[in-house]
Amino acid sequence: MSAPNDYLHCPLCGFEFIKQQSACERGCPLGKYCRLVCCPNCHYEFPPELRVVSWWRRLFAPAACPKPPRDLFSLSELNEGDHAELVRLTSEKVSRRNTLAIYGLVPGSRLVLQQKRPSFVIRVGETELALEADIAGELVVKRVAAEGAPNTTS
Repeated sequence: MSAPNDYLHCPLCGFEFIKQQSACERGCPLGKYCRLVCCPNCHYEFPPELRVVSWWRRLFAPAACPKPPRDLFSLSELNEGDHAELVRLTSEKVSRRNTLAIYGLVPGSRLVLQQKRPSFVIRVGETELALEADIAGELVVKRVAAEGAPNTTS
């Protein structure tokens, strides 16, 4: 099991990952002397937080953990016919994220949940995909208004 301080958050996409998954795949010429961390989701390279800063933040952080935003859901929590925007893929499997990206499931893409049983069927652009329940649970989305529908959120 990983220690709590082994988890990193990408400042660009917000993806949480384990420090061991952050190896660069680009063949950095600095090799072992490079101190940057590479996000496995968006491949953004950033310096890791210093242990002193991390310790200081944990020491003076509020006691209660912040609640996740109420507008973010798992795809499996949506109703049939709901329109949504993909916020992030929480899968730790790089091959699964890459495969879903090939079909247009990348952060920022809009989708419609067409069916929930016997499998989840979504439409992304002109592509329809059938997903297993565990994959649908790894897609974090936020609800959006349907294309052409009046915006009622003010």
